[in-house]
Amino acid sequence: MGEDPEGERLIVAELNVSVVSADREVWAGTASSVVARTTEGEIGFLPGHEPVLAILGAGQVRITLPSGEKLVANAEDGFVSVEHDTVTVVARAASLV
Repeated sequence: MGEDPEGERLIVAELNVSVVSADREVWAGTASSVVARTTEGEIGFLPGHEPVLAILGAGQVRITLPSGEKLVANAEDGFVSVEHDTVTVVARAASLV
């Protein structure tokens, strides 16, 4: 946790993310943001996002870690679910790039 200029503690919210394919967990951990391609276009998720259930379109899921590092996974034929700062990507085929 950081501190603001007045010396109060700041709480940094994070997302709990898991990316799974039909046969294995591809990646799991905490993130500051997630962007996924759905059949309706790209959608981004930050902590505190409203619940969502969307069908994945073929494309990338981009994950930004709390450190600023970025991970990219290819995912297709599945869905993305968001609820209570938990993002779950379930795909028939998924792999880290």
